[in-house]
Amino acid sequence: MGDPVSDIPVREGRHRKPIHLGAHFPGVNNTTVWKVPEAGSQIDFTSFEHLAQVAEDAKFDFFFLAEGLRLREHLGRIHDLDVVGRPDTFGVLAALAAVTDRLGLAGTINTTFNEPFEVARQFATLDHLSDGRAAWNMVTSSDAFTGENFRRGGFLAHADRYRRAGEFVTVAREFWDAWDDHGPHRVVHRGDYFAVDGYPVLPPGPQGRPVLLQAGDSADGREFAAAHADAIFTRHGTLDAGREFYADVGRRAAARGRNPEHLKVFPAATFVLGDSAAEADEKARHIRRLQVGPQTAINFLEQVWGSDLSGYDPDGPLPREDPTFDAVTLGRTRQGDPREIAARYRDRAEADGLSIRELVIEMTSRQQFVGTPESVADEIDRYVQADACDGFILVPHLTPTGLDDFAADVVPILQERGAFRSEYAGTTLRDHLGLPPVDAAGAGRATG
Repeated sequence: MGDPVSDIPVREGRHRKPIHLGAHFPGVNNTTVWKVPEAGSQIDFTSFEHLAQVAEDAKFDFFFLAEGLRLREHLGRIHDLDVVGRPDTFGVLAALAAVTDRLGLAGTINTTFNEPFEVARQFATLDHLSDGRAAWNMVTSSDAFTGENFRRGGFLAHADRYRRAGEFVTVAREFWDAWDDHGPHRVVHRGDYFAVDGYPVLPPGPQGRPVLLQAGDSADGREFAAAHADAIFTRHGTLDAGREFYADVGRRAAARGRNPEHLKVFPAATFVLGDSAAEADEKARHIRRLQVGPQTAINFLEQVWGSDLSGYDPDGPLPREDPTFDAVTLGRTRQGDPREIAARYRDRAEADGLSIRELVIEMTSRQQFVGTPESVADEIDRYVQADACDGFILVPHLTPTGLDDFAADVVPILQERGAFRSEYAGTTLRDHLGLPPVDAAGAGRATG
């Protein structure tokens, strides 16, 4: 990953931190390679089953399923910048609960276009079906593009999305907590976004409530995680940025009276393995060019530039004209403010003399472990022990076999070094993550 880590102090001996690992099902991202013969189906259940069972055999903490609420479009057409769409999250995870025994099952469910009672019921059901392995990745959406698939449309202003999400989670927890040995208790809530008066329809699951995950690097996202989450995902890819992020969210959690160790930090990371460093580097370059072909590079830049760039050579320089933005462009980007993004793209291209395709490859790369199994195991352990994170969400580039080599070649090295479990010590996801228990009889107050 390009960071000199040898001078970073790390924990040793009895203070050594355990490594936590999640397995991301390849799909809604730009890292998936799906136009090669080795790529399997994105919707056949055997693909989900294979990845989950490989992860469980390797003693991963959890399987992670992202979600897209609308197929990605470009110039009014569905395009293939990445793999899009998938079956319903709860259907897939419930089916996986039947073919796994210990692996955590984490699903992404949006707080903008759902209702607290229904989501609380769905996750309590999953927790029961899986014997305590459910996790909810809480995400928000403010863009009108996604909202057009829903009755309310893009009604929510960007500034309000975390306020609604905070109240959403509060109401969901009220439903999980409103059942004890005497049965269900009434939930009455009056807030800015929800007016609820009713009862839960089933007891809380074995965990009391699902593990709560949050993906967000912004200040609002960090505050939301500090208030509500058990784990937070981040895109920070360098060791220094990871250490800053880790310390910052820990301070935010402590300021809310929580134990910072009960807010786990997981960067997303890709990986490429080789018998030598040179072989791994060559494989990584090949994979990135598969991920960003010539037409993909042009289509991706058109989304940033807000104009038709089909006449440009993907192996040539950036357009000389400045980007143009309209309300549609500003509302449909998934990457942030396109004006700021375009400025970063131009600065990077000019500094490094990059072509359009080279630039898109560089700007869309995630944190990546590239090397031999031994060097990758070293680097993962070093990041965790240096308090840059608690573990990683690994994002394979192939469905469904992309995790196979890591499980076979890297995990045994981590286990031999005592850095990663050889067996599950508990039965629930909270056990795997070392999180405090929640009173499943209704107290539900594990705030850390």
